[in-house]
Amino acid sequence: MTDISAAQPIDAAKAPTSGQPVRRSTQVYIYVSLILVAAIVIVPLVSTALGGFKTLGDLRANPFGLPVEWQWSNYTDIIFSKRYWLQMTNSLIIALLTVFLTIWFGAMAAYCFAHIRFFGSSYLLNYFLIGLMFPAATAILPLYIRIRDLGLIDTYWGVVLPQVAFGMGMSIMLFRNYFRNLPSELFDAAFVDGCGYLRFFWHVTLPLSRPIIATVGIISFVSSWNNYIVPLIMLNSESRYPWPLGIMIYRGEFSTEWQLVLAFITLTILPTIIAFFLAQKHIIAGLTAGAVKS
Repeated sequence: MTDISAAQPIDAAKAPTSGQPVRRSTQVYIYVSLILVAAIVIVPLVSTALGGFKTLGDLRANPFGLPVEWQWSNYTDIIFSKRYWLQMTNSLIIALLTVFLTIWFGAMAAYCFAHIRFFGSSYLLNYFLIGLMFPAATAILPLYIRIRDLGLIDTYWGVVLPQVAFGMGMSIMLFRNYFRNLPSELFDAAFVDGCGYLRFFWHVTLPLSRPIIATVGIISFVSSWNNYIVPLIMLNSESRYPWPLGIMIYRGEFSTEWQLVLAFITLTILPTIIAFFLAQKHIIAGLTAGAVKS
């Protein structure tokens, strides 16, 4: 009897170790999957950046490998050209205006939907969210007519306002989910002290909403930075072209010099990559806020 009872704790101690091979195989599967996904994203970026350092013959013979001779002039010629900085400035102006207005109006509208009860609020919210179903290309003709009637053709505002309008649905949805998960004790304490809705929005809600502000800001910035169809329709002057339209002209001028096109693309996507890495923690916190409600 003593031998059997003594053997039982040993078997019980060995029991949890039986699942270790399963856990290790799961971890291996997860790491392999993440490496494959990362490779799918990183390999095109790296090959594009390296392609900008090659000659045309080297690019055709070895599109994914290291350059035989590093052609630094492909990048320096673009960096020191006035056209590049003009297009980058235009893109930056349009993107910053779009981000500011999207955050401003999206946060105020989401605050009303999250904390103020009024007749028809659910229908109005659904009206904004239904805009997520339609891309800008489906409304480009009536949008052009409206912008033309406002006299905003070939101006920055003719591009900014449509981008803000199409970004309102996503921003309202993200802001509303975040605002609704803020501690309710803050609202009760503020209203007991005589704090109104507007004052609470400025002094309490916004300071606590930095993660979601960063999330909406980065999404709006990247969307505006890479937008092609709206600037193509609304802008006529080359001096106001952002980089997506500028690269079209650049590709037409250097139709056979693909290494210069790759160098231009690399230099234009760097701002969005840098902005993402700087706000990465806030973006993750903003996107996961409200996923689990305590």
